[in-house]
Amino acid sequence: MRLSTLLFLFSLLVSPCSADLSAKVGVNYGTLGSNLPKPFKSVKLIKSLKAGRVKLYNPDPDILNALKGTNLQVSVMVPNQLISNISCNQTLADEWVKTNVIAYYPETLIRYVLVGNEILSSTADADKKVWFNLVPAIRKVKFALKSYNIRKVKVGTPLAMDVLESSFPPSNGTFRSDIARPVVRPLLKFLNKTKSFFFVDCYPYFAWAASYQDINLDYALFRGRLTYTDPHSGLIYTNLLDQMLDALVFAMKRLGYLDIRIWISETGWPNAGDIDQIGANVYNAATYNRNLVKKLTAKPAKGTPARPGVVLPTFIFALYNENEKPGPGTERHWGLFYPNGSNVYPIDLSGKTPLTYYRPLPPAQNNKPYEGKIWCVVAKGANMTELGSAISFACGQGNHTCDELQPGKKCYKPNLLILHASYAFSSYWAQFRKQGATCYFNGLAVQTTEDPSYRSCNYPSVTLSS
Repeated sequence: MRLSTLLFLFSLLVSPCSADLSAKVGVNYGTLGSNLPKPFKSVKLIKSLKAGRVKLYNPDPDILNALKGTNLQVSVMVPNQLISNISCNQTLADEWVKTNVIAYYPETLIRYVLVGNEILSSTADADKKVWFNLVPAIRKVKFALKSYNIRKVKVGTPLAMDVLESSFPPSNGTFRSDIARPVVRPLLKFLNKTKSFFFVDCYPYFAWAASYQDINLDYALFRGRLTYTDPHSGLIYTNLLDQMLDALVFAMKRLGYLDIRIWISETGWPNAGDIDQIGANVYNAATYNRNLVKKLTAKPAKGTPARPGVVLPTFIFALYNENEKPGPGTERHWGLFYPNGSNVYPIDLSGKTPLTYYRPLPPAQNNKPYEGKIWCVVAKGANMTELGSAISFACGQGNHTCDELQPGKKCYKPNLLILHASYAFSSYWAQFRKQGATCYFNGLAVQTTEDPSYRSCNYPSVTLSS
């Protein structure tokens, strides 16, 4: 038996729960990028952050092997698409655990298995059917671990804050009526019985960006002396994260569970975004994450107003800016590192580096909403061979999106692919932005404030006002 294995097993005998209760801050290691470093280099970067943990979104063998022999506690994830099959098939659960946990354990310090990712956030009819398979799948994964005599690995599932239908004031925290009793209550029963955690993805950025006129930015960034007093509980809050987490505490209390521990499975702040996205910049991202680490690693532990002194284990999102993530620009800009391995901004996840040690940050440029027109055009360096199918998508919505590109119309000539694509992107985005459409097109498009219109061809635009 290797020395690392003996030391790990000895640590469990001496203090089996110490890893769960420690204040070590971890990082989410996503892989949705075409230009990310190899796993061994990525592990070096994680260690350079002085992280204590790492959460994976898929049990990648190369990453799990790269983590062998490190002191990093590892969380692996069962994909959403396997939940339903595992929920009714113990053999499949056993095989998944054997392949993705046993094959690496304990040299890779797998300490948490998360079943699915934000599975209760999707309200599509097909996904709703999976909701009711979630807890049975979690139980089967836990049983599989026990059958291999692994009892110290915690099992849970990361959920988003949208599991709450009410979160303000925090004392009014309530789970959504469609999931509270049929899904959340059985989940809480399991977590309570197994002494596991309620894993939650909690992003003050989104709450602030949606209500920036009502929520002070300093309050969201753990900065300043602003406070909020809950009128019912009398609890006093000094930051938005605590307020959001306590809404979850009160929601669990309403279902009869008073002391299930919370684990922040994702939190962070975007370091960049699209023109129409407020507050996404390096200054705010560094300020949020550095102040967060200071709070999380404080001794004695600070906890939240509803749970003072309680440690909040946390994974910060994310290790890299990932260029293949779909959606708005912020989705691709949560990283602590650029894909080339350089820091977006320096940060020490151990909390031992004083905040005054860091060099000044670049000033924030977009803490107030942009006002004016925005167009959606072909991105510099876009793959020209993919533009044709993107145009077909944008123009194929049956909403007269590309009428002006027809022969004889104002925007047909010059008949150039890049000009037609930019018009199609702008027209599509202008029509469907309010329904959730983004200016992305699989990386082919980007927002601009420069009017691309030419001659008599006027490109449709989105007009933003405060």
